[in-house]
Amino acid sequence: MDLFSSLSQEGSEDKNSAMQELVTLKETLNHYAHHYYVLDAPVVPDAEYDRLFKRLQQLESLYPELLDPNSPTQRVGGAAVEAFASHRHAVPMLSLRTETDSESSGAENFDIRIRKELNLDTSAPLVEYLAELKFDGLAMNIRYENGKLVRATTRGDGEYGEDVTHNIRTIAQIPLELKIIDPKALTYPVIPQVLEVRGEVYMRLGDFQKLNERQRDRIAKGARGERTFVNPRNAAAGAVRQLDPKIAAERPLSFFAYGVGEVIWGEGIQKDAKELVNVFSTHKTLLESLKALGFPVDAHAELVYGAQGLVSYHQRMGQLRKELPFDIDGVVYKLNDTALQQKLGFITREPKWAVAHKYPAQEELTKVLAIEVQVGRTGKLTPVAKLSPVFVGGVTVTNATLHNQDEAQRKDVRVGDTVIVRRAGDVIPEVVGVILDKRVGEPAPFQMPSKCPICNSLAIREEGEADYRCTGGLYCPAQRKQAFLHFAQRKALNIEDLGEKLVDQLVDTGTLKTLPDMYRMGLSSLIALDRMAEKSAANVLKSIENSKSTTLARFLFGLGIRHVGETTAKDLAKHFGAVDPIMSASTEALLAVRDVGPIVAASVRAFFDQPHNVEIVDQLRACGVRWEEKGPDELQAPLPLSGKTYVITGSLTRMSREELKEQLEGLGAKVSSSVSAKTTALIAGESAGSKLTKAQELGIVVLGEDDLDTLLNNH
Repeated sequence: MDLFSSLSQEGSEDKNSAMQELVTLKETLNHYAHHYYVLDAPVVPDAEYDRLFKRLQQLESLYPELLDPNSPTQRVGGAAVEAFASHRHAVPMLSLRTETDSESSGAENFDIRIRKELNLDTSAPLVEYLAELKFDGLAMNIRYENGKLVRATTRGDGEYGEDVTHNIRTIAQIPLELKIIDPKALTYPVIPQVLEVRGEVYMRLGDFQKLNERQRDRIAKGARGERTFVNPRNAAAGAVRQLDPKIAAERPLSFFAYGVGEVIWGEGIQKDAKELVNVFSTHKTLLESLKALGFPVDAHAELVYGAQGLVSYHQRMGQLRKELPFDIDGVVYKLNDTALQQKLGFITREPKWAVAHKYPAQEELTKVLAIEVQVGRTGKLTPVAKLSPVFVGGVTVTNATLHNQDEAQRKDVRVGDTVIVRRAGDVIPEVVGVILDKRVGEPAPFQMPSKCPICNSLAIREEGEADYRCTGGLYCPAQRKQAFLHFAQRKALNIEDLGEKLVDQLVDTGTLKTLPDMYRMGLSSLIALDRMAEKSAANVLKSIENSKSTTLARFLFGLGIRHVGETTAKDLAKHFGAVDPIMSASTEALLAVRDVGPIVAASVRAFFDQPHNVEIVDQLRACGVRWEEKGPDELQAPLPLSGKTYVITGSLTRMSREELKEQLEGLGAKVSSSVSAKTTALIAGESAGSKLTKAQELGIVVLGEDDLDTLLNNH
């Protein structure tokens, strides 16, 4: 029977089909749970597991006689792995009921249930709740006896958990011995004889990225048995379940406390404290007490009132989610009053007084319909999976990035595969992994094309680079807009009035196809654009006309040759003196230029090996773009400031620092950003700071603006 087909047939609830579906659901859920909890290798996203779990609950509710004590709905999680000692929780670690509806209905449903359970009518005051973030990590019970950490246990199946004390001790945030840091914050300022602190072990996003970078380095160096991790939760779970604590210590884990298990106050404590069923009168005071004992407590926990307070919290945390340094998959609502919590109690596996309200799933299953290659504004080729539409992260997703060929091949994504797609916040959707069990036949592996799919230019991958790039440059339509903006920027041809919105219009209307087209535009073509008045159009044409007079270095930089920045463009201009020798220079000749290495030389050569790029340079010259060029004899003569290094600091009144830098470099000097013993002189304007102090300490010559005038005029 097709599980997914049966899920869609909500109306056919006869007992025989229900029994068959129950068997399939239980087998599937147990299979997924084993991979998730025991093997630390999840095969489906949480949303998929939750959906099947909810369906099983529906069937068991319709046919209670079919309810099996061993059903996944009667368990909290997975069984403890055999490699670890198993311990029974003194107080069971139960799960929370989950709401996955919209931000309003999920919160309102919970408030309605609470008010009904407490017999509150419409005239009663709003209910007080403690709202918290729902961390995406691993639940942990940490037991202290006489103030010392003696055992840390995973949730396990809710009744029995795995003893992972040796790994939890490596987490610096978890105290090994309890101390009262803030007595005023404790309801009863005494450390209990037994205190079980419950919370979440997780991995911060920055730590997760660093861990995967280390893993990739190890894999690249040939280390066996190493792998990268799918997400921070998977990485945290794997670290907690390491048999060797040294390995766990290498994987930086964090912890948030949010509750307690067993609490025994012991002999010698005043009678009134011992007789209190719960000395923490509210959940808020419980969190404050845990914080006072040195445990990290998340600062986003808030007191809110009524359904609207819950809705507002859910909405605000959803907006904040993408800025958090750790993953969350929802928020948790709890009755703040612990006496009311005890009054409501529990139902099967869940407390009545709390609920988890999840955000739209960030991971979902779907199928790959095709793999296409997109060309970015800088020529980067990116493989993109075209997907069967799926709702994930709050939107319908039809495309997901595969990043580059290495990633596509590492994940082994092929057309027809069932894949896990992830979308978090505004991040571009990506394919996380493939469900290999669902692959049909042997579809061909993905291979990056050797030519650009847009302009048919050669696509190359430079040594040490992850990405393939189109060598079409100025010719490639996909790169046009970026090419125009780069050419017009201040450090290149400096066309002030040619901004991004105008370039978008000019390219989209077909007015601009190549760089020379800018110099062929007339007033009428500009006035025809939306929101373009005659005066504005005249200003644009004037800026373009003014840009015709430039320098060779600016012109070379403006062409957008990969790896050729401002400094390299200046070095090429100084060395060759003219554009034609650069276009025809061999790789060996390019390597003779100061600071030009094999990568830059190959990039310059690849650019000018494309006939259309040479043609664009020729057309720009034909349109009147001019720069000063030097012949071989002039190049041999040393420039007056060759070999000298200057540093500029402070505010100048007679010219900008950029203009001064250009003049000094034109005279052969090097302009550095930092003062050292090799500095010839420091040019100091007004409000010169630490660079002036350092120059004085090193005995470096300091020049003011009057000295600067003399220096420039003499040369």
